[in-house]
Amino acid sequence: MFHQTAEIQTKNIGEGTVIWQYCVILEGAKIGKNCNICFNVFIENDVIIGHEVVIKSGVQLWDGVTLEDNVFVGPNATFTNDLLPRSGQHLIEYNRTTVKKGASIGANVTVICGITIGKYAMIGAGSVVTKNIPDYTLWYGNPAQFKGFICQCAQKLDKTLICKKCNRKYRMNQGQLKEF
Repeated sequence: MFHQTAEIQTKNIGEGTVIWQYCVILEGAKIGKNCNICFNVFIENDVIIGHEVVIKSGVQLWDGVTLEDNVFVGPNATFTNDLLPRSGQHLIEYNRTTVKKGASIGANVTVICGITIGKYAMIGAGSVVTKNIPDYTLWYGNPAQFKGFICQCAQKLDKTLICKKCNRKYRMNQGQLKEF
């Protein structure tokens, strides 16, 4: 379903995706299946959105952003694509930003371009993300700082690395948290 007030220029939208009021989606954007793109979202040309992605109201996705499957982007989150912006200067190639499968980005988060947010990572509301975020980690603050490990189901893990909610088990492998 596409709301009648949305301006949708791309034909690359998967089945079951819903686009709400006053969204603008440019011609080159690619959007997967069963996404929910809420009110007043702007999606530029060189943007790739996977399947089952939720993008809440007021988000802008500029050239160079990729959201993999099952990503959640909270209201008014901001992505950048130029580390040294100047009026009248246009980049030939934009800094790439990737948000990996299952990651969640809270409301009003700012993501500086050129980084990767890992699988199932969670970024707390109002944070400013300035560097790569590893898989299964929780970060928040300005700048965002590591606050612990997080399960795929979004529960913070304790020292045992066994989720108290869903019983998934994790272990450290070469400095990275991995499910086993």
